[in-house]
Amino acid sequence: MSTDTEINVVNVPEKGRFEIHVDGELAGFTEYVDREDARVFPHTEVDEAYAGQGLAKRVIREGLEATRAQGKLVLPVCPAVRGFIAKNPEYVDLVPEARRAEFGLA
Repeated sequence: MSTDTEINVVNVPEKGRFEIHVDGELAGFTEYVDREDARVFPHTEVDEAYAGQGLAKRVIREGLEATRAQGKLVLPVCPAVRGFIAKNPEYVDLVPEARRAEFGLA
């Protein structure tokens, strides 16, 4: 990516996902399903053309930040989201304490 590449993450509630766009093109997304006070993240995907650029991390991070701002908990069913939380312990508090072991985050 060049230094003038424009990257944006947007919440698209009607599709149930946070999308990441590079120069206006959809590059990937992390899906979610809202359930009462928790948000389930079942799947994350980045187009092969954009692989290796850190876009999955960015869309996951921004999705988790938005979820925190809404006061929701997180159920990281998606292996990418679960792995991101494991590597970034500042997000572990979003996972209900009673369910952390279930996701390998105890």
